[in-house]
Amino acid sequence: MAATYTPKLRFSSSSYFSTTTTSTTFLHLSKHLPLPLSSSFFRTPAPSPLRALTTPRRRLNHLFRRRFTTARAESSSPGNGAHFDYDLFTIGAGSGGVRASRFAANFGANVAVCELPFATISSDSAGGVGGTCVLRGCVPKKLLVYSSKYAHEFEESHGFGWSYDTEPKHDWSTLMANKNAELQCLTGIYKNILKNANVELIEGRGKIVDPHTVDVNGKLYSTRNILISVGGRPFIPDIPGREYAIDSDAALDLPERPKKIAIVGGGYIAVEFAGIFNGFSSDVHVFIRQKQVLRGFDEEVRDFVAKQMAVRGIEFHTEESPQAIVKSADGTLSLRTNKGTVDGFSHVMFATGRRPNTKNLGLEAVGVKMKDNGAIEVNEYSQTSVPSIWAVGDVTDRVNLTPVALMEGAALAKTLFANEPTKPDYRAVPSAVFSQPPIGQVGLSEEQAIEKYGDIDVYTANFRPLKATLSGLPDRVFMKLIVCAKTNKVIGLLMCGDDSAEIAQGFAVAVKAGLTKADFDATIGIHPTAAEEFVTMRTPTRQIRNGPPKEKKQPDVEAVAGA
Repeated sequence: MAATYTPKLRFSSSSYFSTTTTSTTFLHLSKHLPLPLSSSFFRTPAPSPLRALTTPRRRLNHLFRRRFTTARAESSSPGNGAHFDYDLFTIGAGSGGVRASRFAANFGANVAVCELPFATISSDSAGGVGGTCVLRGCVPKKLLVYSSKYAHEFEESHGFGWSYDTEPKHDWSTLMANKNAELQCLTGIYKNILKNANVELIEGRGKIVDPHTVDVNGKLYSTRNILISVGGRPFIPDIPGREYAIDSDAALDLPERPKKIAIVGGGYIAVEFAGIFNGFSSDVHVFIRQKQVLRGFDEEVRDFVAKQMAVRGIEFHTEESPQAIVKSADGTLSLRTNKGTVDGFSHVMFATGRRPNTKNLGLEAVGVKMKDNGAIEVNEYSQTSVPSIWAVGDVTDRVNLTPVALMEGAALAKTLFANEPTKPDYRAVPSAVFSQPPIGQVGLSEEQAIEKYGDIDVYTANFRPLKATLSGLPDRVFMKLIVCAKTNKVIGLLMCGDDSAEIAQGFAVAVKAGLTKADFDATIGIHPTAAEEFVTMRTPTRQIRNGPPKEKKQPDVEAVAGA
């Protein structure tokens, strides 16, 4: 059964950021797009057949989709009647790629995705369905966070009457084995997600040959559209002895617990791993070039989390840049910086950022524009400078968060195959740092809010949580609300303390909806909880009046503290 074809959003190669379509609805919406549309671009390409519909349910679903004009994306090739193997070919089966591929298939497109074979550590020949977040990022990291927190909880328990005849012992090999078994399970789940959506999975490394052809292990596949969702890779600077260093991939799969570890970097990956290894009783040293960790985050939050981490025994070496790693005869490592040398490390880990994984994809040859760091340039609809090639996720270096990649992938599928041009919405994106204690936030930092709005009211609370009253430990919680003085809207919500990520996720709905401080004040708190503090703050800690904000356009993607 063939589907009726309805033209979809098309971008002109001569006008990189212009958009065209024959949809009446979109012609109306186009009045609000950044650039005007030219009617000379409006044309209807020839239809292409859908895949065979093999089950009654699939035929029923297909007829339902036809009614809402789902079909093929327009080819940018001169002969729009040309046959292609696929409507969408996705390179990279991470979060964004899987979401885009699955949604596109549900809209009636013929979709394939290629991905490298599974491995816990990524390389040019290994990856795995699920991508960075699932296999060597968010998920395994959170599992290690859970495991490492037990040490603190054992310590807390004494004040509540618990005692132990012997000190609890941790078996590292058990943790690694169970973690890897879970990763194998998850990559299998993702494969089933693609299979159930009728997305063809091709194992191997994809390379773009031309705007409509992808090479996977020597076999060529033609496609109307190509999606690049290959994510990023950890970056280790080129210094003497870099071969002795490990990155975040390796740190998640070590054969044994580090006894003494140097972590170079001050971003969220560095502070998360510092908390993890500290929880496992490793001697942790963090080396940062700046005066403080978490550059780009709210200044008060930065100061608070650093002090809490130091109280737990993590040693910070500020304003130190690594110059070399030296291996001693006994196998220990020394880290030389601009301020001196620290000896005796069993491991030196670099958490100095990630780079878009765009090497050897053939992008330069087909004319895809990239930034200096290798990130792919895209417009508001995730389209590259080549009209038939698109990109989502960390490879574009916009807001590098897994849920954002999911949003971008879904938006792309709607744009191409649902006759629903959709821009990703980067307003009020919540995020978390799973440091110990963790950070949860949504909206703007105080510094961002001052720059954007000028006049703000800041509410803060810094207190000892109820649990610490019996544990006797020096744990504290910091909470902060930032309010636009002119509109009374809550434009920033930040917390550092237990359960902050869970709490911030709930309040993110309120911030996204544009609720005011009066709405927060009118909300009844749940007692006794830390979260109730967000609805009981009555007196501003400070009121900042800087007048009208500077005349500077604030891109939506900047409105995420620390991202």
